[in-house]
Amino acid sequence: MKRDNRKLSTEVRIELLKKLKMRFEMNKKRHHNLEWRIIEKRLAADIEKLWSLNEMERTGGEPDVIGCDENSGEYLFYDCSPQSPNGCRSLCYDREAQESRKNNKPENNAIDMADAMGIDILTEEEYRELQKHGEFDTKTSSWIKTPLKIRKLGGALFCDRRYDTVFVYHNGAETYYAARGFRGLLRV
Repeated sequence: MKRDNRKLSTEVRIELLKKLKMRFEMNKKRHHNLEWRIIEKRLAADIEKLWSLNEMERTGGEPDVIGCDENSGEYLFYDCSPQSPNGCRSLCYDREAQESRKNNKPENNAIDMADAMGIDILTEEEYRELQKHGEFDTKTSSWIKTPLKIRKLGGALFCDRRYDTVFVYHNGAETYYAARGFRGLLRV
């Protein structure tokens, strides 16, 4: 769905593309055999995707290309900040969980925030794929897409990396912590 407010000024677009190119070149191990010029051309053709990448950058996600989907040909931008993005923390899992809190409701929730940014919250498989490209969430944790069966029972899943191992945990979906956020994925 196209949204009119998803536009960036020329200056912001130029600056964002410079940051993305620099990050891409500094982290070549994340995207073997991919060429920035091809990715940049695709980004230039889709202003809404560029807006979403700017939102990932604005919230501290440090988006970078992790690979290319062999089936769709889409480039996969993940939040690659070492810890869960600062601007995506202290959130319940979803709106239902947020609204169920009687006291101390957080300002937002992970699912709605990701949707407003035009990105997807990572699945467990995507989270594990990210961890193949570095060590992420060694001091924080990130909500992941939770199967409906678990969510219907009031739970939600999150992951982190400790002891050189990726762990998947559960919590009540209404919980939130300063060190728990979410990581996003954008397909371009």
